[in-house]
Amino acid sequence: MDRRTFWRATAAVMLMFGLSGCGFIDYYFLPPPEDTAQELWEAGREAMKEKKYGQAQELFTKLKDRYPFSPYTPDGLVALGDAFFMDEKYIQAADSYKEFESLHPRHEQIPYVLYQIGVSTFKRLESIDMPQDGLEEAIQYFTLLGEAYPQTTWGKQAPAWIIKCRTRMAEHEIFIADFYWNTDRFGAAWKRYMYVCEKFKDLPTIFKYAKERAELSYLAYQKTLSTKERREAQGTWHKFLKWL
Repeated sequence: MDRRTFWRATAAVMLMFGLSGCGFIDYYFLPPPEDTAQELWEAGREAMKEKKYGQAQELFTKLKDRYPFSPYTPDGLVALGDAFFMDEKYIQAADSYKEFESLHPRHEQIPYVLYQIGVSTFKRLESIDMPQDGLEEAIQYFTLLGEAYPQTTWGKQAPAWIIKCRTRMAEHEIFIADFYWNTDRFGAAWKRYMYVCEKFKDLPTIFKYAKERAELSYLAYQKTLSTKERREAQGTWHKFLKWL
């Protein structure tokens, strides 16, 4: 072998080891390639099937953040809301659905999303002793759903959910009025029962209960008043009875 052939062979061997060395370095020291949008979407769906909702939340969040313009991302954002919803994280669920609504207002999943926003809001306020102000927002979404998409599966359920929301709001007011009654604060109880009668006349059972309790509270309240105060209270009560 002449000198020229020797150096050519040596160079070829060095090149071969050099390339394999690069592969070794890449494998052990460079960060692995990121999952594609499709891979994140499919992995998230699989996690949902296995009820691994925390894992699904991580995967769908990565999909949303890394690939905002991917065709998989809109459905991934709805799925993120579903993952939070199934995990009973209703505030985060509503936020995800609202983000979808703002980004894709004409998407075919909008009826479902409006429905889920309303239900998520309802579920996060299930404790009767908590303020129920958020239910006004839920009613707005159910109303929009029923008016804009009345023939959809979700739109047909909207009226029933509006009644549920109003019932919950009325029950909260009754809870407060009953507390006043049970602590002998009859004037405050009377006014609260009257408020329920005025605002929730469309709920017959609750209206009947509130009216009966208002009458009892009024009679008990009268016993605690001076003559002047009693006359003023009677005027208010007479106006109320006339309105009913």
